[in-house]
Amino acid sequence: MATELGTLHRVDLRDVWQHEQYHFTPWLAEPANLEVLGNTLGLELELVGLEVAVGPYAADIVCTDALSQTPVLIENQLAKTDHSHLGQILTYAAGLEAKTIVWVASSFTDEHRAAIDWLNEVTLEGWQFFALEIELWRIGTSQPAPRFNVICRPNDWSRAVREEAAKAEAASPGQTFRLRFWTSFRDWRAARKLPAPKPAAYTWQNHSIGRTGFVLEAVVRQEKRELGVRLYINCADLPIKRVFRYLHGRQAEIEARVGFPLIWEEFPDQKGSVIHAVKKDVPLEDESRWAECHEWLSDVLGKMDAAFRPLIKPLQISDLPPAPETPSPDSGALTD
Repeated sequence: MATELGTLHRVDLRDVWQHEQYHFTPWLAEPANLEVLGNTLGLELELVGLEVAVGPYAADIVCTDALSQTPVLIENQLAKTDHSHLGQILTYAAGLEAKTIVWVASSFTDEHRAAIDWLNEVTLEGWQFFALEIELWRIGTSQPAPRFNVICRPNDWSRAVREEAAKAEAASPGQTFRLRFWTSFRDWRAARKLPAPKPAAYTWQNHSIGRTGFVLEAVVRQEKRELGVRLYINCADLPIKRVFRYLHGRQAEIEARVGFPLIWEEFPDQKGSVIHAVKKDVPLEDESRWAECHEWLSDVLGKMDAAFRPLIKPLQISDLPPAPETPSPDSGALTD
């Protein structure tokens, strides 16, 4: 029996969002929709505010890219692009010192597409201009579903890659290796619609876990033939060691969620603490097997994110175990 298939029907944006400021902007700023937008762009967006004041004007949406901890400006339209919005984007970007700019519209004129491509060509490292068209589609009588189409993006961050490559080549073979590896990892994740930071020549690569002061780090150590993923705890709003002990107290639950044992290192004499997984004897010298490395890193990043994020994001100081008591000088305890 032949399988019956539905037919896609285009839905007018105004049938769902009657007003840009009051309907479309708030919808786009919802966490689930920012996640879809971020995954499309390879960013991890955390909302800062809507209608953010820039002098006498107001920027539609301002976010932070959790991967780089830099501001992101999002300007949206329910119509074809126009010169007014292009001017607003540049004005708001200057006022907010935002170097990542996202312009969302129903369609882009050839002139505005060329303008965004030109800005990506002539601006310095760190500047990123994205142009996206939003569409709504339904199958039969289903609910409309949004789709973002990337019209313009930075040239695969080629400026940053070229500059990092120059630095790495001048510095050491190890840095050259790491830049190639992380570039390959970024491309592997991008092909699967997964966010990844821009490649750099470091041993580690940061991935957001949804709260400042906590970060998941993918790690590659060529000389040790090791891969790793670690949760680095270095928060300023909570006592770090008490956070570590709180998580350590839930070790069995966490390791059941990730599906493998973790290495728990409090580092009492250091500021931060680390919880990590390590894979040894990895054939890093064989680039034909890097896809296996990328798959392991991505799998462990996903599992650790799923296990730790629900515990970390709502964490309050009242949830933490009490600090160890310190004997007072008059308690009879020996002191220095």
